[in-house]
Amino acid sequence: MRAFISKEPRPIEEEPLAEVEVADPVPGPDEVRIKISTCGVCHTDLHVIEGELPPKKLPIIPGHEIVGIVDATGGKVSRFKVGDKAGAAWLHSTCGECEFCLRGNENLCEKARFTGYDVDGGYAQYTVVPENFAYSVPDGFSDLEAAPLLCAGIIGYRALRLSDIEKGGRLGLYGFGASAHIVIQVATYWNCEVYVFSRSEEHRQLARKLGAVWTGRAEDDPPVKLQSAIIFAPAGKLVRDALRVLEKGGTLALAGIYMTPIPELDYEKHLYHEKTVKSVANSTRKDAEDILSLAAEIPIRTEIQEFALHDVNRALILLKQGRIKGAGVLRISA
Repeated sequence: MRAFISKEPRPIEEEPLAEVEVADPVPGPDEVRIKISTCGVCHTDLHVIEGELPPKKLPIIPGHEIVGIVDATGGKVSRFKVGDKAGAAWLHSTCGECEFCLRGNENLCEKARFTGYDVDGGYAQYTVVPENFAYSVPDGFSDLEAAPLLCAGIIGYRALRLSDIEKGGRLGLYGFGASAHIVIQVATYWNCEVYVFSRSEEHRQLARKLGAVWTGRAEDDPPVKLQSAIIFAPAGKLVRDALRVLEKGGTLALAGIYMTPIPELDYEKHLYHEKTVKSVANSTRKDAEDILSLAAEIPIRTEIQEFALHDVNRALILLKQGRIKGAGVLRISA
């Protein structure tokens, strides 16, 4: 099959992903093989490719927002059949036996494996995934529209829950890329007031189009204090900005898998009055199932910028530069 691989960590500006021909993967007894039609591009892919996340497997096929058609199944598979539309996400497998798995926190499993990091992912024509970690894609979404839901949607939804936002509350979003443009649609569905902070005027325009009541830059003060906030941009300095405008008793969720160092905080100015800071680590299968169901209910509409697979390096450069409006998605096959 045709695939793009990362052989060693390098800056994306050097266009490190190389096209190769590799053998088609063969599903194990409990796995399905997906003929990939689309795969989203994600900041986590950048962190893998550039080495901000320590390499687990090299060479690696990145990509974990996967949508396609099941074209082969293992002998023990019962949830999917050949011809079904299916998706795969960041969480590839867990042990199911550790204390974290047993208490419902499989996202913290010590033996968790991740798509496009521990195992080959979606920048390719085929991938295999355990059937219990594959997802049915709801009707009403094209493959291009569905791909961002499989990570941007999942992690955004988990971050939204961990922010402790209540329906009708005041929510701040820092960074307005793929995840935030999905989260705002859930938040406004819950009648929240959403305040968006972004360096990009184009992104602020999109935020207003999707229902933001106010937009500005991180250093700006919104007209009211925020009850909850989520930082999507991997910039540690934003923590001070967000805590500065957070209401007493408010919660700040950090949605990134990677973040630059957080500057020193002033206890009285940033943390006092029972403010909470939470990191968001990976996601669970329930997060995925919940956002896919909610996406169909609302319905969520993803803003898409489409790229051909051979343009994957360019797509990731634009992602790093903040020049993709909404979500970038690779078209793998028709």
